[in-house]
Amino acid sequence: MLKALLFDLDGTLADTDPLHLLAWREALAPFGIQVDQAFYHKRISGRLNPDIVKDLLGLEGEEAQSLIRAKEARFRELAQDLRPMPGFLELLEEAQARGLTWGVVTNAPKENAWHVLGALGLNPPLLVLAEEVGRGKPDPLPYRVALKRLGLLPHEALAFEDSPSGVKSAVGAGIPTYALLTGHEGEVLVQAGAQKLIETFLDLSLP
Repeated sequence: MLKALLFDLDGTLADTDPLHLLAWREALAPFGIQVDQAFYHKRISGRLNPDIVKDLLGLEGEEAQSLIRAKEARFRELAQDLRPMPGFLELLEEAQARGLTWGVVTNAPKENAWHVLGALGLNPPLLVLAEEVGRGKPDPLPYRVALKRLGLLPHEALAFEDSPSGVKSAVGAGIPTYALLTGHEGEVLVQAGAQKLIETFLDLSLP
């Protein structure tokens, strides 16, 4: 029996990817790196910031953290007028009427996560931050932590993701996973393990 819905944050609860793309474009331009949509999806989307900066620039330590802080501050400047993904609030209302709990599982930094949730007017009963559990998506650990905190088995939850790394994380924890087509091609999301593809939550009927 389904008992919980678990959601990624960026690109799932709100279409924040265009804002992240712009913030990364500005942050990486001084290094001669041009960030277009294809580059963003291939090299940035769904990954942890330290991994992104190390991979693209070879930066670690304080130098990397300084760049990351500037990029995320710029993102929060841009993310002032967010709206929930179409159909999400209706889905949440239906879930709560059925007695389901819900939570957010994200690679986003803590300050960003609370900024986005606040902008959307959301206060999830459960928030799992990759930076606090020690490993981020695509590692299954964030979702395993979510299940443990809720006291649930994998088949008692349903996850919603929008990136291959997020899908791999949830599926790796044994959770059935639906993928939103907000940025990535359906084929790569299915290859990552997505059970179903949806454009928005308006396309969804809960099992």
